[in-house]
Amino acid sequence: MQKRILAAHDISCVGKCSLTVALPVLSAVGLECSVLPTAVLSTHTGGFTGYTFRDLTEDVGPILDHWATLDLKVDAIYTGYLGSFEQLRLVERMFEMYPDALKFTDPVMADNGKLYAAFDRSFVKGMAALCEKADYIIPNLTEATLMLGEPYVDSGYDEGYIRDMLKKLCAMGPSRAVLTGVSLEPGKLGAMGYDSGTDRFASCFREKIDGYYHGTGDVFGSSLLAAIMGGADMEKGIKTAVDFTVNSLIRTKNAGTDIRYGVEFEREIPNLIAAVGTV
Repeated sequence: MQKRILAAHDISCVGKCSLTVALPVLSAVGLECSVLPTAVLSTHTGGFTGYTFRDLTEDVGPILDHWATLDLKVDAIYTGYLGSFEQLRLVERMFEMYPDALKFTDPVMADNGKLYAAFDRSFVKGMAALCEKADYIIPNLTEATLMLGEPYVDSGYDEGYIRDMLKKLCAMGPSRAVLTGVSLEPGKLGAMGYDSGTDRFASCFREKIDGYYHGTGDVFGSSLLAAIMGGADMEKGIKTAVDFTVNSLIRTKNAGTDIRYGVEFEREIPNLIAAVGTV
């Protein structure tokens, strides 16, 4: 039977991120990607002005009510940008509705040492509470330090610092944590993860691609989940996701694409399928 993922993210009509990344990436490897849109925007918010935004919180509850009447088999729940405490509460309800599903959470709320403008410090506690109920969390360094109540360090840290942070993240509740945007040597960037069940770490680093590319976190998260659902362990999953993300960035840079519109991951999908197989 085909595996079903429920993806709770916002959707931007133009600009590749969130659902417009998760849908094609997960579908490409043979997963059914059902969606719970939390907001709809004319474009994403990175590099564009004058965009429209419609919050869909009022629709989420009735959608969940309807799903509760169906005999849905759900293999994983993938959460991304959640814009309010009410949406956090509704996603927790979805977790409870499908207790056997893998809970895979990207705590999207901050980057480069700062919270996104829409959030305040109280929201961090709410997101941390959601992460406690997840199986996998994939924060960046900013989001991790916020949830742990520690100062943000953007450089000069060592592997021991990252390992300690990963263990603290798993102590919150999730059995596995992956930190993105990790750099342990100049010119290299990647991710490191920890599986508390096996007490093992895994990592992968590639060449750092200069510039800020919107949606790369969604490219990484979606390909990591695709690999996991295909049976990959953490080490293979992280390598698959880092390679897919970096190779997509290289394609984007070489093509001279306007980076406001997102990463050219589509042409890299055949290599992802080769790495993951058909799920």
